[in-house]
Amino acid sequence: MAGRPHTPSGARSAGGSRPPARPPSRAGGRGPGRPPRTGARRPRRRPPSELRSRVLAAIPALAVALFLVIEGGLVFTLGLFVLGAVCMHELYGMYDRVHPVRLAGFIALAGLLLAALYGNQFQVLLVAVAALPVLFGLAIVQRQPSVMGMGVTLLGIYWIGFALAHAVLLRGLPHGSAIVLDVLVGVFLGDTAAYLAGRMFGRRPLAPHISPNKTVEGLVAGMVFALFGVWIAGRYEDWLPGTHALVLGLGVALLAPLGDLFESFIKRQAATKDSGGLFGPHGGALDRLDGVLFAAVVGYYIWAAYV
Repeated sequence: MAGRPHTPSGARSAGGSRPPARPPSRAGGRGPGRPPRTGARRPRRRPPSELRSRVLAAIPALAVALFLVIEGGLVFTLGLFVLGAVCMHELYGMYDRVHPVRLAGFIALAGLLLAALYGNQFQVLLVAVAALPVLFGLAIVQRQPSVMGMGVTLLGIYWIGFALAHAVLLRGLPHGSAIVLDVLVGVFLGDTAAYLAGRMFGRRPLAPHISPNKTVEGLVAGMVFALFGVWIAGRYEDWLPGTHALVLGLGVALLAPLGDLFESFIKRQAATKDSGGLFGPHGGALDRLDGVLFAAVVGYYIWAAYV
């Protein structure tokens, strides 16, 4: 309108007065339009350590193992069948592309465990021999029978089935329940020591083409603690001479890491990291029992030689 002095855009408010000036931003400040801070920044939660989660996952497994070993007999055998079936399922799942004969593996596992419970080594061997024709008969009725599939099936029978049958045989020997527990103590103590020593002191890889994370330092620490663990457990068993405990511990210390490496080789060939997800981020049943599957066999023959 004529006669009104020129006013810069946005200089007047509804009442004709100038809007209050904006306070200067804080040093380091925030521009106009950014919300102010509502409080101090919350510290990030640290994820739980892998060792802690390993221990928490192992507690219920150890409780179940203790119950089965103490009960013995058919309860122990049925528990091992469930564990063995899970291990076989994981193995056959890793090599599903070659079509393993799962039913033959489960039947052979049940037969081996029952032969060990109600018979002896002869009956166990008889079931192992009979497993081959049964396997072939079930393989040829599959949609895609293959020699590789039968080979993987036999691997599960002789690796998992034979080992658990020897655990049943060991449990049936004099003082067998205590010896089974001694073997478990040696395996799990050695595995934990190998893990910690490898994390803290590991420098030289043990078998980089099979398991890049395993180290020589971890192997040595695991063997020492496995031997020491079995020997210490034997000190609370007045019927177990110290030399017998040392020999048993040496067998566990040598064979348990070999079983761990063997399972790592199986997984590497299958191009998989974990055998399964039974224990969440810590893998499957095979990942937890790989050392036991070798140690149970050597534990049986060492203790059988003494009794």
